[in-house]
Amino acid sequence: MPVLEGTYGLLAEFDTPTELVRAAEAAYATGYRRMDCYTPYPVEEAAEAIGFHKNEVSLVCLIGGLLGVAAMFSLETWISLWAYPLNIAGRPYYSWPAFIVPAYEWTILYAGLSAAFGMLALNGLPQPYHPLFHAPNFRNGATSDKFFLCLESTDPKFEIEDSRAFLLALDPLSVVEVDY
Repeated sequence: MPVLEGTYGLLAEFDTPTELVRAAEAAYATGYRRMDCYTPYPVEEAAEAIGFHKNEVSLVCLIGGLLGVAAMFSLETWISLWAYPLNIAGRPYYSWPAFIVPAYEWTILYAGLSAAFGMLALNGLPQPYHPLFHAPNFRNGATSDKFFLCLESTDPKFEIEDSRAFLLALDPLSVVEVDY
């Protein structure tokens, strides 16, 4: 992985979730798209304000469940027809009603595991290092009583001075440049 250098972004600190949401809405309306909000507790309005509407965990869970049911039906079919066929009381080798309960259990197992691991993968976790960890007041403030909006430097609209002036116009407690 290449070593990243330079500015990660600008971090603005706010006192209340209302100020954060108002700032995030203004940034989105201005044209910023690569930004994130950091709060000590979930603020649903902040996610809506920055344009975050997709949730791919449900799709990963569905695909995992479908793979589970397909894997179990395939395994049971292979065992019953080719690997170990048994003629018990004249029943056919392929008796699919007997496969429903194990297939159902594998569906739940695969869906649950894919939801857990898919959520971790889609969130980019575990992430032992993030550039914001070194920002002043972020480590303590983001987990207790402060609200942060970070405009990332990878945004096409991001220019350090223009973005700083934009954030200062929103009247935050502070605006800090964060390096990688």
